[in-house]
Amino acid sequence: MHEITLCQNALEIMLQQAAKHPVKKITAVWIELGAFSCVEPEALHFCFDMVCRETLAEGCQLHLIVQDAHSWCHDCQKNIELMNPSVLLCPQCGGRNLRIDADNGMTIKRLEIE
Repeated sequence: MHEITLCQNALEIMLQQAAKHPVKKITAVWIELGAFSCVEPEALHFCFDMVCRETLAEGCQLHLIVQDAHSWCHDCQKNIELMNPSVLLCPQCGGRNLRIDADNGMTIKRLEIE
């Protein structure tokens, strides 16, 4: 389960940002998940609540923004959405000449603090 490590890393970044300001509490965070991040949102929520205990972020609301797997097929000249990062075939024409716009990362987009 790599979600626990991701949450620990996210919490560390959140606490570093909080240390730069007079913060009593981190109340909410918005995290964007890449379409191919292989992160299970439910597991991320569970782990996030666990790692935030007894920190400035205890009780922090986690808002997840999950990207769509947008891509461009150069063969049929269409915007497409891939369902699986390991199957790089256009669902329209079967072509392999794709530009993948989705990513596999996780980004903290916004923090809400008191």
